[in-house]
Amino acid sequence: MSRGLLPGLASPRPLIGTLPGLYQEDELARGLTAAFDDSLAPVVSTIDNFESYLDPALTPDDFLDWLAGWVGVLLDETWPIERRRAFVAVAAQLYRNRGTAAGLAMQVRLFTAGEVEIVESGGAAWSRTPGAAAPGNSDFSLVVRVKPPKKGGVDRQRLELLVAGAKPAHVVHALEIGE
Repeated sequence: MSRGLLPGLASPRPLIGTLPGLYQEDELARGLTAAFDDSLAPVVSTIDNFESYLDPALTPDDFLDWLAGWVGVLLDETWPIERRRAFVAVAAQLYRNRGTAAGLAMQVRLFTAGEVEIVESGGAAWSRTPGAAAPGNSDFSLVVRVKPPKKGGVDRQRLELLVAGAKPAHVVHALEIGE
């Protein structure tokens, strides 16, 4: 979609109306301001509708990638536009759970459209028994297991980038993609 000059798009606020009455009657002034009106109409329209640019359901298709980058999510350009819009729309919910196994599982599930299992080392577990050994392993690691849908595969490299960016930096991860 182009946000340049659009034939037939009228300015909601013609510039000729802002000039003194003497100039409003002048043909040269009317012609010059009409040319500026044609150039400024898309700008005014964009500003008047700016809230629509920030809504993933309404933003123009070519603006969605910018909006996704603004909220820090990675989109796959091979997805249908409806799926990309939905992914951007749940970005706030993703960030509420960021750094947790549940948040990582949600993000991987949205990215792959498959079944996701996260296996943690147990460093966040606890015991009710006083003085007991700490549960889980002493290392900080997790395994992300993904079973993609039958109709499509998963881009392993992009999934690796997604997991690396969504998990805590000190946690080592392994990725298993199943059938």
